[in-house]
Formats: sequence, C-alpha cells, structure tokens
Amino acid sequence: MSATGTTAPTRVSTTVGALRTALPFILLGLAAIALPLAGNDYWALIATRAAIYWILVSGLNLAVGFGGQLAIGYVALLTLGAYTASILVLRAEVSPYLGLVGAALVGGAAGVVVGLPALRLRTFYFAMTTLGFATIVTQVALAWQSVTGGGIGVPGPEMPAPFDTAWGFYGFCVVLAAICTWMTANIAASRFGRALVAIRDAEVAAEATGIAKPKLLLTVFLFAGAMAGVAGGLFASLQSYITPDAFTFDLSVLFFIAILIGGRGSILGPLLGTIILTVLPEFAAPLVAWSTFLYAALLLVIVVVIPGGIAALLDFKNRKPLQSDRAIVPRPELLGQLLDHMDKHETIALTGVVLAFGGVRAIDGLDLTIRPGEVHGLIGPNGSGKTTTLNVISGYYSPEQGDVRLGAEPLPRGLPQARAGMGIARTFQTPRLIGEASVLQNVMIGGTIAGTGSFVESLLTLPRHRADEAKLTEQAMRALSAVGLETLAGVRADRLQHSELRFMEIARALMLSPRFLMLDEPAAGLSSDEIVRLGALIKRIARCGTGVLLVEHHADLIFDICDHVTVLNLGKELAAGTPAEIRAHKEVVSAYLGG
Repeated sequence: MSATGTTAPTRVSTTVGALRTALPFILLGLAAIALPLAGNDYWALIATRAAIYWILVSGLNLAVGFGGQLAIGYVALLTLGAYTASILVLRAEVSPYLGLVGAALVGGAAGVVVGLPALRLRTFYFAMTTLGFATIVTQVALAWQSVTGGGIGVPGPEMPAPFDTAWGFYGFCVVLAAICTWMTANIAASRFGRALVAIRDAEVAAEATGIAKPKLLLTVFLFAGAMAGVAGGLFASLQSYITPDAFTFDLSVLFFIAILIGGRGSILGPLLGTIILTVLPEFAAPLVAWSTFLYAALLLVIVVVIPGGIAALLDFKNRKPLQSDRAIVPRPELLGQLLDHMDKHETIALTGVVLAFGGVRAIDGLDLTIRPGEVHGLIGPNGSGKTTTLNVISGYYSPEQGDVRLGAEPLPRGLPQARAGMGIARTFQTPRLIGEASVLQNVMIGGTIAGTGSFVESLLTLPRHRADEAKLTEQAMRALSAVGLETLAGVRADRLQHSELRFMEIARALMLSPRFLMLDEPAAGLSSDEIVRLGALIKRIARCGTGVLLVEHHADLIFDICDHVTVLNLGKELAAGTPAEIRAHKEVVSAYLGG
C-alpha cells in the first residue's frame, strides 16, 4: 500500500473508531429521550438545569479545557444573557426566541471583552480579571434599577407553546444542548481545536507552526460568550424571576470544576462532569450549604487519584501496552511527496547580527548564509550562541544590530508565527509535544496554516472543513511514513520513547513543506543506528531542495552529511568551510574537537 492509499480495512477501522467515540453520546441521548417517561416535573427541572449549564460549559470548555485559559468568572456571561433576554422580552416586547438571539450577541461581545486580557495575562492573573468582570456585572445589575430592577429583579421570559411546560422546555433545552455538543465536538476535531491544545501545552511550537494565538483565542471567546448568553436566556426562563442573587460564585465554581474533573481536551468528560455536579446536590440536599467545599474536595480527589479526569478513566485504548522493541525505520524516498523546492533559489542570510543578554553578547557580529538544497552545520561549545542563532532566525529574538533576510526581504522582527507562512520550520532542543494528543494529531498541528476552511465552517462541519481534515490527515500520514512512525499514528504522544519524539517533531515540521528547516540537536538521545538513519533522512530532505540548518553536538553526523559548516565560539564565528576544511582547522580542533 502506498503512503497515500486508503485500504478497505483502514476505512472499516475508521468507521468502527467513529462509532466507538459516538456511542457514549448516543447512550446519553437515549437517556435524555427516556427521562420524560418518569413523569416527574421535579426531575424535569433538574435535567433542564443540567442541559442549560452544559450549553455554557460546552463553549467554556474550548477556552479552558482545550485552550488552557483559566476563565473562572464565567457566571458573569450567564448573568448578562439572562438580563438581556429578560429585558428584551419585557421592555422591547420581542419574542423569547429573539431574546435568546440578543442574549447570544451580548454574550459574544462580552466574551471578547473577557478574552482580551488572555492575550497578555497568564494563568491566575487572567483568572482574577474574569472574577473582577463578574463582580462588575453584578454591581451594575444592582445599581441600574431602572433597567434591571436592582435587587428586586425582573421576570424571566415565558416560552410559548409547546415549550411552556416543564417537559416541553426540557426538550427545547436538550435539543440546544445536543447542537452545542455537536458544534464543539466539530471544533475539537478540527485544526482549530488542535491549535488550541497546542497553545495550551506547547505555545512555542504552536508559534513555530504559524498558529496566530490572538485571533484564535478571541474567536473562541466570542463563541463561548455567545453560548453563555444563550444559556443565560434559558436560565432566566427556567427561574421565572431573576435577581443578582441568582448568579452566585458557586455557579462559577461549578462551571470551572466540571471541566477540570471531566478532563482537559475532552468533550464527553466535561459533559458528564456537568451532569454529575448538577445532579449530585439533589442526592445530598442537607449538604447544599457546603457545596463549594464539596466541589473543592471532589476536585482534590480527582487531581490526586485521576489526574486526567473522567476522560482518562474512559480512555481504554491508551491503556494497551505498546511493543517494547520498536525500531524507527524512516523511508526517505517518500519525501518527494512532501517537498519539492528544486526551483527555489532564495537564501536566508544573517549579516552582522549582534544580540546581547545582560551585557553578554550571545551573538557577536555573525554572518551566516543558509542555501536551498544544502545542509549547513552549526557547531561550537555550549554557550557559543547556536540555539540563540536559531531563535533569531525564528523570530523569538530580535537582533540589536544587523539583519536577517529571506532573499531580498528582511524577516519581520518578533513575529515567530509569521515564519511558517514563509516556509521556515524548526524543531527544538527539548521536544515540544502535546502529550494528551495522538502522534497523528501532533503532526497535523504542523499543517494548521494550510487549512482554508473558516472557524464557522469547522463549527458546522461544512465541505471545506471536511476537505481540510482529509488533506491534513493524508499529509500527516505521509510525513509519519517518511520518518518511520506511521504504525504509532494513533498512540498518545506521551507514550513514545525519546528518540521517537525527535522524529515526530521532524514529521510535524515537514507538514509545512518547508523551504528551510532548522534542526536543534535532533540526534540528542538517539542510538548510533538511529543517528545514521537520521542523517540519511536529513540529507534526503536537502536533496529535495530544502535548506537545512543543523545545530548538533555529534561531530560525526555533522561531518558526514553537511555541505558547509560554521563553528561558533562565544557568539563569534571561529571558522567556516567544508567539513574537510573544518576538520583540519587548528583552532577548531583545539577549542572544540579536541586532539
């Protein structure tokens, strides 16, 4: 079978996998359909509340569970949605359905406002801003009496028939919750969902693959805010009458903990977490006053006993032991399907580059040219400026003097995410992986910018989204086949051996079909046989027209495969030439090679 072929067994396996993934959702759907048979309006109320909470959590899960943003005060958006829908129906006399639309619009706008600090603030600092926003919304609701009714409140919208009964409204909310589940699952399985996880777990690698964090996060917060607004409008109808007291800190805790105990990067886990946290107090009514304490205790138990949350408990596939005597056997002959730059003649040129840290010059007047179709080795003692040079080319550092050009055009300073679009890819000293994602998904992240479908198209799984996913999957399997990891495509990345992670990073870089590839110590931790195979792979990459800059401490690998070698010492060029010339250079032998 070719690397691009698809056999019948593969299609059957994919179908079986999809059915296995969908089965829990199908069972939950059947349970939701069967629940009205109980005929108990009290349980209709509890189940409706769970559906409403999930509508909010489904969107918030993309920001928190997938994107890693600690948005704790999301009860503020529930509050805004509830008041918007209620005021529109009460004062503007619009239909409850238009009230929900208005709540979604206000919630989406507020979601962007909440998300803006995430572009600059990290972890707990961002969490504090969301809590501050929740406090501001509550105070406005109390003070703006002419509109919100202040502490007295306003009546919630009354839904028209057939949704004006307990079970009718339950059905309406369950259908909306199912749609939200479908949409968020579509995003999770798209290039946008993978990009969110990359931002969460490997932000530097995400930038290197061209992922634009600000645009993606604001889009996700817009969507999550809209879902929270809709949930707020439904919550107002469920409550019949709303006051600021209805939107407690406990609700924010519930939304956030539902995601954490459900498991990061999962749709099913947070859904089950939301249901459990909504229903659990009904079985322990005397303990309602202790709800915050109980939530915290439950979270502690999950973190200690099941760090991966409910999703980890349900991940049976990754509990199977892997073959222990695995060998990496790249197939360089497949690289021609990924790379074809023989007609490109531009170079990357560093001229007089100077960069200092605290008065110490890490790079001191460096001139360096990387040519297409060649392997350029960069060697030197520790601290000589090798990785710093890669970071300057990659845009993570801006030189104080000199410039870096691709052809005749200067590379933009301080914009690492712009390099991928210019055909510049790289790997890192320490492999940057998303451990909870599969090897295939890790590699597909490298092709994020190649997708053409929009966020909305992925949300609704429209044709361009499906075409993107098919193309990226095919390309990623080619890359994995080229580096010898195709049999591990479905395995979680954190189960791989160190050497396999090295080759996985190269496969991810190949997804860009790079014109220039920068490798930072790719042979570190590899066996002698693996280093030989790595060398053959790198040489073939260069022969396909890609310029390779190789930073490496294994001198034999450098001298075996490089066309040109530059030796750095204390940030300055000590020598440059062919491998034979460098081997014979007295200062290089004395300072670096020994002898």
